[in-house]
Amino acid sequence: MGSSLVPVQEYDTDAVLTVPNVVSFVRLLSVPVFAWLIIIGQDVAAVALLMVFGATDWVDGYLARKLKQRSPLGAKLDPVADRLYILAAVIALLVRGIVPLYFLVVLVLRDVMITLLVPVLKKHGIVSLPVNWVGKTGTMLLLLAFPLILLGAESSLGWEWAHWTGWAFGWAGAVAYWVAGLLYVRETARLNRKPR
Repeated sequence: MGSSLVPVQEYDTDAVLTVPNVVSFVRLLSVPVFAWLIIIGQDVAAVALLMVFGATDWVDGYLARKLKQRSPLGAKLDPVADRLYILAAVIALLVRGIVPLYFLVVLVLRDVMITLLVPVLKKHGIVSLPVNWVGKTGTMLLLLAFPLILLGAESSLGWEWAHWTGWAFGWAGAVAYWVAGLLYVRETARLNRKPR
């Protein structure tokens, strides 16, 4: 049985400037704006921006399928944008004193672990990791958590229900994020044990 790390995605084009890729590029460019809005205390605007660009995550996938513009670059841009939003959100919330440093460390260490797999994967001709459902769930939970944690903070709107719900989503997302990472480690180890 083949490794689940072997990509099975079919692509329609190798073009860079496709409609869905442009949508993804715009989402990437919005990451620093999103972080800056949190840092300067424009919390409602930051949450609104996150909601708009969360919707574009679905839109670019839909457009890629509808316009037959699925591309290798597009497949890489989506998870990169999600990771950058998560990193930007947690750093901005840390700057505001809303999340503790150890929460940032928990999330960053997982990405460091994934990065350490890259040389092994490249030896086997795999240039990017396919997204698994556990990772998607973790990402979704974290992207739901951060606006709730933000709006629940005393320095923001102070909604207690948002605070507790946000942290429940945040820790559930962090656990799923790590489980997904450990699944990648397991699959990479299996791949490495296979005879070439």
